[in-house]
Amino acid sequence: MGRIIFPILALALAIIACCSPCTPPLTEAVSPAPAILPVYFTDMARYQVGTEPYETQVTRSVPAPASLPEATLTQLFLGPTEAEKAQGLAVVLSGTTGFSKLTIENGIARVYLTGTCTSQGSTYTIANLIFANLKQFPEIEWIKIYDQNGETETPEGQSSSIPFCLEP
Repeated sequence: MGRIIFPILALALAIIACCSPCTPPLTEAVSPAPAILPVYFTDMARYQVGTEPYETQVTRSVPAPASLPEATLTQLFLGPTEAEKAQGLAVVLSGTTGFSKLTIENGIARVYLTGTCTSQGSTYTIANLIFANLKQFPEIEWIKIYDQNGETETPEGQSSSIPFCLEP
């Protein structure tokens, strides 16, 4: 009797092993595809002779960001690459050094600048570049830019606004 139980038990275990679902093979982790971002910089040749638009679009490939508008502003403040500079592109910073926060709610993007902004009497400032870069996103209808003190000319309502420091 003991001789029959062992083969039956082995057969039962083999059947169970064959019938149980197989574990899927391990696959390599797939990184998300990079995002291709349009970023606008000032075309200094056009700006110097007054030929609008003053902004020229370049593309940047970045790791898939959580927020495309934020990634675009980050690329703006990084400035043009050496190759882009050789093509006459620049970023007009107007005394700013970057941004500390970007929020988007109810169609209004709020950008909080860092550094001491100043227009230095110019009518063309970092605000122009921020507008050019953020207006490309359909979820953004209005843009409010805040200075380093958290102030902008029109903080409330559905309208765009720049801080007093960027007025000519």
